[in-house]
Amino acid sequence: MKSEWKSSTIGEACLLVTDGSHSSPKSTDIGEYMVSVKDFTPYGFDFSSCKRISSEDYAALKRNGCVPKVGDILVGKDGARYFEDIIIYDQPEHPALLSSIAILRCNPQEIVSEFLYYLMKTPSFKQDVRDNYGSGSAIPRIILKDFKRMPIQYPAIDEQEKICSLLSRIDGKIKVNIQINDNLEQQAQTLFQKLFVENANSKWRKGTISDLGTVVGGSTPSKSKPEYYTEQGIAWITPKDLSVNKSKFITHGENDITELGLKNSSASIMPEGTVLFSSRAPIGYIAIAAGEVTTNQGFKSVVPKLEIGTPFVYYFLKNALPTIEGMASGSTFKEVSGSTMKNVPALIPDSETLAKFNEFCGPLFGQQQMLERQNQSLAALRDSLLPKLMSGEIDVSEVST
Repeated sequence: MKSEWKSSTIGEACLLVTDGSHSSPKSTDIGEYMVSVKDFTPYGFDFSSCKRISSEDYAALKRNGCVPKVGDILVGKDGARYFEDIIIYDQPEHPALLSSIAILRCNPQEIVSEFLYYLMKTPSFKQDVRDNYGSGSAIPRIILKDFKRMPIQYPAIDEQEKICSLLSRIDGKIKVNIQINDNLEQQAQTLFQKLFVENANSKWRKGTISDLGTVVGGSTPSKSKPEYYTEQGIAWITPKDLSVNKSKFITHGENDITELGLKNSSASIMPEGTVLFSSRAPIGYIAIAAGEVTTNQGFKSVVPKLEIGTPFVYYFLKNALPTIEGMASGSTFKEVSGSTMKNVPALIPDSETLAKFNEFCGPLFGQQQMLERQNQSLAALRDSLLPKLMSGEIDVSEVST
């Protein structure tokens, strides 16, 4: 029963509440990993583009407690997404952390790491943090002393473990699906590299992105007109949607627009298979429309020509990202204009090679999309159970693990 749960604070229930390094060592081409909030994914860190530092600097940071242990809860505490990125660290790499990430090390005699992790993920806990613990106007953040005083309630250890078992089974299936999709993605990327980069034919025609498909911009219907927006209408995607939704395929963003909103803006409906490409703030979010969509002006999307195909355009844009970023302009923030996007150079492969690649990617993309939909359903189930379990509304005292 919830009345039997213990009332405490994070500071009292944890052996350690600290953060990463408050200084940033010099970057190196090779060396040890050093991560920041930008490297978070829902279940760990993406090390593909994170900073590297020298072994000497890493050793010093490790001595200072800036390297997490397996089982530590890591929380993004600085920036616009503060307290949104929360993971239990279980990866084999041992990165150093910057100060934008808090480290919570639970007292195992008091509270299970997974229980505190799931508790912090509940909507009510996150809302309480945003209402009462955030500070800073230019850059929102949570300071460590505020972490320590956050109130928490938890049952006996055995009941914590039963609650976590239910939730972790769902998360475990989601992780397996992510790993399968990552493997499929590596297969497709490897084949693209082999066919179109390493073995590119010198006889292929030189062209531009316009030879691959139609470049389409976006628009934002007036925010002062509530009748232009709806919860269920025409899909309307923003770069923020792709920052939150890391899926390869996307059907809807946070908001949809109405027929009236579409009519009174310059947004265009693009077909399923369109490759969405964010052209500013930031440049380079890439996803595939899993249905008809529109976007805001932060995109220069590509509707692939039928003979070119979505898979080729998708991986072409990923591969050409450094070139596209180099062509961006702007003083306040870099942006890729429509005319610039249309003129990004491209080699146009022969139809036989394109067909070979698209035939390989067809079933692979289908499986990835199916697993992403499955994960969305699993996440919805987990998120519906989470607040009920963590508040004691669901009694798991009779549940067997």
